[in-house]
Amino acid sequence: MSGSFSPCVVFTQMWLTLLVVTPVNGQHDFLMLQAPPAVFEGDSVVLRCYAKKGIEAETLTFYKDGKALTLHHQSSELYIHHANLKDNGQYKCTSKKKWSFGSLYTSNTVGVQVQELFPRPVLTARPSHPIDGSPVTLTCRTQLSAQKSDARLQFCFFRNLQLLGSGCSRSSEFHIPAIWTEESKRYQCKAETVNSQVRKQSTAFIIPVQRASARFQTHIIPASKLVFEGQLLLLNCSVKGVPGPLKFSWYKKDMLNKETKILKSSKAEFKISQVNISDAGEYHCEANNSRRSFVSRAFPITIKVPVSQPVLTLSTGKTQALEGDLMILHCQSQRGSPCILYEFFYENVSLGNSSILSGGGAYFNFSMSTERSGNYYCTADNGLGAQCSEAIRISIFDMTKNRSVPMAAGITVGLLIMAVGVFLFYCWFSRKAGGKPTSDDSRNPSDSEPQEPTYYNVPACIELQPVYSNEPEENVIYTEVRRTQPRQKHADQESESPRSRCQMAEKK
Repeated sequence: MSGSFSPCVVFTQMWLTLLVVTPVNGQHDFLMLQAPPAVFEGDSVVLRCYAKKGIEAETLTFYKDGKALTLHHQSSELYIHHANLKDNGQYKCTSKKKWSFGSLYTSNTVGVQVQELFPRPVLTARPSHPIDGSPVTLTCRTQLSAQKSDARLQFCFFRNLQLLGSGCSRSSEFHIPAIWTEESKRYQCKAETVNSQVRKQSTAFIIPVQRASARFQTHIIPASKLVFEGQLLLLNCSVKGVPGPLKFSWYKKDMLNKETKILKSSKAEFKISQVNISDAGEYHCEANNSRRSFVSRAFPITIKVPVSQPVLTLSTGKTQALEGDLMILHCQSQRGSPCILYEFFYENVSLGNSSILSGGGAYFNFSMSTERSGNYYCTADNGLGAQCSEAIRISIFDMTKNRSVPMAAGITVGLLIMAVGVFLFYCWFSRKAGGKPTSDDSRNPSDSEPQEPTYYNVPACIELQPVYSNEPEENVIYTEVRRTQPRQKHADQESESPRSRCQMAEKK
């Protein structure tokens, strides 16, 4: 019977074969995993694992890249909240059928590729190399995906990780009114969705701030740095390369290097309506933009003062001199800017000139002679018009003529004294003798008819000259006193006066 066939054994062998092979060959028919066709950053993603009847949810397991995922509770759905690039991978699900004695069913594999909603932003500055104190505009650049162009973004800006402004805004630009050298630090920006599901930050960016270099331009009215006393002086200072608003200050340094602050305002103009000698010095302006001060170079202002009327004096103080005397003329103006040119004149003829750089005046000397008698004057000129002194007349002293006057006067006085003495002696002698003095009627005038003295036009000072009698009988000496009339002056008028000459010099 050993070769006989047993139907019971054959059935048992066939059931065992189906129990092992069937699950392997038809596992995808029991489980299927579904995923959305496109996933972007920030999206909420749901992976669903569908199973046929007989498969319990408690036995489902999800895998990513071959690793089982731990879920908070068993479910046929896998939720990915706010998807990002880290969620990229290959997903599947597995399950065991109840009462299947360990049979394992596996779903199809689904690839999940999360796309960028927008790339990492890039921070730029405009201008890229700002000047110290100038404004800067920061821009946070990025681009939304074309499929998500309706998404809304907001931007935040940081300096050394400190938030700038009042917070994030929809604008991708941030304006800094003034940036300074000490603020050349790390700047960053952040772009994020309005619901903050996706946020990305730029790399740190250092803005190279250049220190400002002021370029001053000064304008002077009048254009020359030489200003005449009484003129208008207008100084104007303009600055380039320095951001505003600016405030200006003016400084003046005098001859003693003493610096004085003379004006502070928002204007760059400094005005003196009428300058005087005290306004001379070196001027410079300072521009300040509340953070930095910029100083211009100094420029000198020279005030030119016209000369005053010079005074001509003689060293001896006398306007009469003897033949051969040394005469020294001194001409000086009390006011006037150097250099002053002094010129001496004799009867409108120039004798010479001298240029003086400082005070003290000029001198001119000459030997006195008869030909040198006449009018002398001087002029002073420093380029602003000649000024003329008052004229001085110097004359020669005539020793022969002038010495006769005192001699004649002395002789006359001596003779008078002698005559009076003789007359008194004669009267005394006559009384003592009892007689009267004899008189000659022909020589003595009558008492009733007094005679006036005779005057002569003698061209000299008042002279007293004795008159002598040659008759021997006469004991009395008579003296006749004559008074001369003053000689009339006949000075010819000069063809050109010193004053008119100076006026002509001024016109020139």
